[in-house]
Amino acid sequence: MTKRRVLLGIMALLVLLAGGGFLIGCSISAPRYQGPVSAHFNGQQFQNAGGVRAQEGLGPLLRWQLHRDKGNFPERPDLPYGPKPPARVGFGKLRVTFINHSTFLLQFDSLNVLTDPIWSERTSPYQWIGPKRLRPPGIRFEDLPKIDAVLISHNHYDHLDLNTLRRLAARDQPRIFAGLGVRTFLEKEHLANATDLDWWQQHPLSPTVQLVSVPAQHFSGRGLRDRDATLWTGFVLRTAAGPLYYAGDTGYGPHFSEIGRREGPIRLAILPIGAYRPIWFMQPIHTAPAEAVQAHLDLKAARSIATHFGTFQLADDGLTEPVTDLRKALRAKQIPDSAFLVLEEGTGWPLQ
Repeated sequence: MTKRRVLLGIMALLVLLAGGGFLIGCSISAPRYQGPVSAHFNGQQFQNAGGVRAQEGLGPLLRWQLHRDKGNFPERPDLPYGPKPPARVGFGKLRVTFINHSTFLLQFDSLNVLTDPIWSERTSPYQWIGPKRLRPPGIRFEDLPKIDAVLISHNHYDHLDLNTLRRLAARDQPRIFAGLGVRTFLEKEHLANATDLDWWQQHPLSPTVQLVSVPAQHFSGRGLRDRDATLWTGFVLRTAAGPLYYAGDTGYGPHFSEIGRREGPIRLAILPIGAYRPIWFMQPIHTAPAEAVQAHLDLKAARSIATHFGTFQLADDGLTEPVTDLRKALRAKQIPDSAFLVLEEGTGWPLQ
């Protein structure tokens, strides 16, 4: 009888935990986009070109978690910060500072733009659980110049970080640009100045700079009830120095060639190279280094810079694997390393 009571108690506890997890998962879900049906929105969910989908369901996730082969990813919280960037750069100039993960400070034509900014310690709805920052941001938040615009590629926690957006809003009140449906979520969180963009929709940042939302191959969701309920996107900035492309978070697909045709030749592409192992699980949503090299060619980019690596271990690749595999892929295509840069956190690079 005692064993039976213990078993029943354990089962009851598991039910309570599962129920609690379900309620939390529902409570943190973002509002669903409501708008007309399109080629990539069926009225309920957004979808990738060609029907490509991320792995879904508990089965694939459990298969990955039970057979993980994590590469070495040592924590380095003591790395030094980079120097304070300039307040602005002039017309026709371009300066890129790699801060961490997918966060870049883009300075051009007297504008300052941040991509997917995250200064938080974890990529999670709660700062006591979830993937932990293993390397500090390359720039102190306090050393950032005034930010005019923020580009949000999608609403995953490592790309849409509410704590950082609140700090930016309190200090600079920047304009925020994201895919369809994200504005409603931001307004719910009392973040103003947000603009939703559909793929290929344009919006002026200044009289001389145009922002274009471009396709990506990914998915979205912050909880259990908002899978693919808002749009994921990349961005092209038409600057005086030429088109600047930020891919956001994306798997490899025909969208790279399409962007190259419609917006190219691309002067500078910022392309993801990390979170790609295991390939069978990650390939639909994350670009492997060899695929990033092919994307560089598809875009006919004059120069590319690596992103989405080296800060949070979100997959099984280790700290150095993305860069090592990138260099191998470049050699295989006889492309010099100087054509596809890997910047250290905090490094500011002027495009010549």
